[in-house]
Amino acid sequence: MAEVRVTGGVVRGVTEDGVARFLGVPYAAPPFGANRMRPPAPVVPWSGTRDASAYGPTVPKGDYPDQYAPLFAEVVIPGDECLNLNVWTPEGAASLPVLVWIHGGAFVNGSGSVSAYDGSAFARDGVVCVTINYRLGPDGSLFTEGDQGTDNANLGLQDQVAALRWVRDNIAAFGGDPSRVTVAGESAGAMSVSTLLALPSADGLFAQAITQSGATAHTLTAEIGLTVARSFAERLGVDATREAIAAADLDLLVKTAEEFHNDAQAVPDPEKYGALAARVLVFAPVVDGVVLPRHPLDAVAGGASGNVRILLGSNRQEARLFLVAPGVIDLIDEAELTAGSAAYGLPPDGLETYRRNHPGASPGDLLAQVVSDWYFGVPAIRLAEAHERGGGRTWAYVFDRPRPEENHGFGSAHAVEIPYAFDTIDDPSIAPLIGPNPSRAVADSTHAVWVRFVTDGDPGWAPYTAATRTTGVLTETVTVVDDPRGEERAVWDGLV
Repeated sequence: MAEVRVTGGVVRGVTEDGVARFLGVPYAAPPFGANRMRPPAPVVPWSGTRDASAYGPTVPKGDYPDQYAPLFAEVVIPGDECLNLNVWTPEGAASLPVLVWIHGGAFVNGSGSVSAYDGSAFARDGVVCVTINYRLGPDGSLFTEGDQGTDNANLGLQDQVAALRWVRDNIAAFGGDPSRVTVAGESAGAMSVSTLLALPSADGLFAQAITQSGATAHTLTAEIGLTVARSFAERLGVDATREAIAAADLDLLVKTAEEFHNDAQAVPDPEKYGALAARVLVFAPVVDGVVLPRHPLDAVAGGASGNVRILLGSNRQEARLFLVAPGVIDLIDEAELTAGSAAYGLPPDGLETYRRNHPGASPGDLLAQVVSDWYFGVPAIRLAEAHERGGGRTWAYVFDRPRPEENHGFGSAHAVEIPYAFDTIDDPSIAPLIGPNPSRAVADSTHAVWVRFVTDGDPGWAPYTAATRTTGVLTETVTVVDDPRGEERAVWDGLV
């Protein structure tokens, strides 16, 4: 399978240890010039055979904040053909299930070329794996006054749809079955997947979905989207129109977007952003009324994704990433714990439930658990509940490794599960987050769950329902539990 014909022309990949990989394959035209800040345009055909042995250009984006940069190996590759994807497939494959991965990075960072997302292990186990780039920051999420009633909003999501259409039209040439596509993502990628469930243009492009540590709670209303656009334009020094922002110097726009996002995270302004201040994602999907007609949770509950099987979940200690990385978790005292929990809407008796169920935990540890549940755990449950109401089947998981003492205090923090799911734990760039001695048993059990779900549509335990709340707890093995930490889940009823 050295050469494959796809939309646009012929690509030549590389085969190693029985896995063929095709990297940097364009799925849409370069989003510059006449295509700047517009919906994705068709691939520009090429002549001859295109080399697909190396990752392609990445989209314009800034840097991770200093405290996170050592933990996440960012890839920056210059070039215009940044709307590209990568394919790993077993040599001689035919009619295999397909996994399409949408990366995270708060809608401002990341790419499909991050080494933790190497799809070789999936191909080894009989799954064709695809990872994609999509536009980030204002290029991907800008919503202005002039966009109302048009299809110019949510361009990052539209890129993802274009990639899924490319998969539908081309994946058979790589040995994949276009009727057996699972779309998956983590963090902003999971929020994207959750939104794709409700996107009319994505209907029929995938049969299954996996959402890791991200749901629909971070979707912006049109009003907040307009507020973000006006605030960003003011900072950039231009009018708050798509045309004016698109005409700005690209390097200046990227740098301004990076600073804008980082400042919103560091010093959120409730008066300006309302509920968005707590969620600290200024660039995110917007309910614009055209591309995304309804809030995803409402659409899912109404049956928009009733025919899609979903595996969803979160990590046990997500928020430790945001408290350990900046070195503040041990500085949090009782007063800050009380005030912080109240800021997230947790009443005093709810905090007492956490204290009772975590004896000996420090104030910082308790706040990390409260925020983990509010930001990630409970929104995943709300999506599962909505999917059940909409007639769909959902399987839930909680990832609960490593322990904090095994990986520099992070524990099962945000993004830690990714290399276990991809079975890329031996990549040295990942050690700062997962620790120097990651567990082979955890990788084997977690990766096997993903492969089984992608292949069979069943991870190995009963579906989640509001009556049973059956959940697979992922450690060195899979333990099936009904309503894990149910007391803590219940304190958020009516709040999240």
